[in-house]
Amino acid sequence: MYEKEKFNSAEKLFYRPLEAAIRWCELVDYEIQILATASENPGRLITAFPQWPCLHANVEKILDAVRNEELPYGALGVTVSPGTPVDPRLLTIRHSDLKRWMYLYHPDQLPSFLFGQSALIGESARHSTYLVLQADRDALQVQLKDTEAKLQALLEELKAAGLERDQLRELADNKQQLNDQSKASYLIVIGALVDLILGSTEAGRKHSIFESQASIVDSITSHHDGVKGLSKRSLDEKFAAGRRSLMQAKS
Repeated sequence: MYEKEKFNSAEKLFYRPLEAAIRWCELVDYEIQILATASENPGRLITAFPQWPCLHANVEKILDAVRNEELPYGALGVTVSPGTPVDPRLLTIRHSDLKRWMYLYHPDQLPSFLFGQSALIGESARHSTYLVLQADRDALQVQLKDTEAKLQALLEELKAAGLERDQLRELADNKQQLNDQSKASYLIVIGALVDLILGSTEAGRKHSIFESQASIVDSITSHHDGVKGLSKRSLDEKFAAGRRSLMQAKS
């Protein structure tokens, strides 16, 4: 006794091109009507069945594959060598050859008469997973662009305040001592930067991918390992001091 999942009434050992197209279009319920009308002349499919344009299109795809030696063919189920003339009325394609061709040239199709219902369910699940991942990726890209724009705006503000990179480097090279007011200003800037990166919009969307101060520190140390002044301990202390200074400035 056949298991329900394994039995497929539309499956045959070999098919004429029109029979394969009928199954590909999932029109087996109308097979007798279609064969009676266009079995001898598939060209009539367009005018006889305009409501099913896939019939003519799929017949042409199969015949094109045969002409270009992509799909093995035969006569009445017996495979012949490529290029062997065969009466179109006797032309057939074996189930296994059609399945292999479909998998290679039309992997987005996987009709049930060749691959079964389980393949369709699996393909649908894979497609749904792809759509979810694609949506997550698009949302992350928007979030990253938003973060980049905010960081760029902050850098412009720092430049406007005279804290450009070359000036800071010159200050460090000359080992000039910062006065208390300058130190306080730098700490407030540091605190504002950390607060911005960890903050969210009014709608609740986070400004960046960083979840905590520790994650920012880990990212900096991993990208700038061994750089003086960027050790984990130093960053933790400066970030904490900066956030305290920002809180005090606001109060």
